[in-house]
Amino acid sequence: MTCPFIRRRGQFTHDTGLDPQVQEQLKAAPYERTEARRGYRNGTVTRTSTPRVGRLVLRVPRVRNGEFSTELFARYRRSEQAFLLALMEMVVNGVSTRDGAKVTEQWCGPSFSKSTVSDLCKRLDPIVQAWNHRSLAEHRYPFLLVDALVLRIREDGRIRSRAALIAVGVNDEGYREILGLMLGNSESESSWREFFAWLKQRGLSGVDIVVSDSHSGLVKALQTEFQGCTWQRCQTHFMRNLLDATPKALQKEVYQQVRAILDAPDLKTARLLKDAFVEAYAEKAPKAVQVLEDGFDDVTAVLVLPERYRRRLRTTNGVERLNEEIRRRERVIRIFPNRESAIRLLGALLMEIDEEWTTGRKYLNMDEYEAWKKAQQAWRESNQACAATA
Repeated sequence: MTCPFIRRRGQFTHDTGLDPQVQEQLKAAPYERTEARRGYRNGTVTRTSTPRVGRLVLRVPRVRNGEFSTELFARYRRSEQAFLLALMEMVVNGVSTRDGAKVTEQWCGPSFSKSTVSDLCKRLDPIVQAWNHRSLAEHRYPFLLVDALVLRIREDGRIRSRAALIAVGVNDEGYREILGLMLGNSESESSWREFFAWLKQRGLSGVDIVVSDSHSGLVKALQTEFQGCTWQRCQTHFMRNLLDATPKALQKEVYQQVRAILDAPDLKTARLLKDAFVEAYAEKAPKAVQVLEDGFDDVTAVLVLPERYRRRLRTTNGVERLNEEIRRRERVIRIFPNRESAIRLLGALLMEIDEEWTTGRKYLNMDEYEAWKKAQQAWRESNQACAATA
């Protein structure tokens, strides 16, 4: 069996992947005689794409008496297009950094007009906007992970810090989805409430567990917009806060002790370990003890779930990895020329990752969770019935 991708001097050449598409559009296989035929093959032409994995050289079929078009380039390169558009906008507005201008020239040539940039934006923006505003009513999303990162954006001739709010959900079939992106003026309670309200307007429902850091504005918004849901405080952020409050000489042993608490098999065991820690370190590390006691209930909320779900729901590390992908591009741009440019680049990148997630393997098997939820509901109904007859 021949692999469609052949590596040649650091490049990947795609020889066969487009044949089924051209056959479908021509309505005929090679050398096939049929009245339905819409055209004839005429060899191939080489096209080069430069995605993040390296240079990709594709042999695209050519046809006579007909047209062959493919969405492969546009679909695969949306995030690269958005990245280049951000750089191009900076160049035409005269605010590009030297490194950004150099990259732009290498990719796009020494000159291009504002109308070229505008035309490219008009093609890409509707695709990104349609994805970012799509309906979420098709699924329930029991698990929701949220985080934000700060971007620098040029507005009204000044450089301002803005918060990019991002939500990732695990749907009732066990697949991860990137639910949406919104730019807020800051990580304030009002910005987060607007973001959550927007997600719910688009159909977000069934949220049971929300995972985030302990930013005060975010937590207050969660308490208002997702009343009745369980909040799991990100354990990674919590450990950083706790170690910051720990004397340096004790940090290693404190980390091991608290890690054992967070990895306990159940809440009862976690509380016993916590009480032992408080007794042992009350005098040696009083600030760390206070941090643990104040945050214990929120940071161990995930322990009520079946064990298989705890590891992936105890931190926001999955969203942090998205942030790292964004930062790789943002470090080159440094300052976005406008809000639209930021939404375009982040949205195109997140859209690409979302497509990989929703067409790949399941993130979690939800069968055990659904069974656990039914058992919890039956237990509550039984207690209510007992209380009513008492």
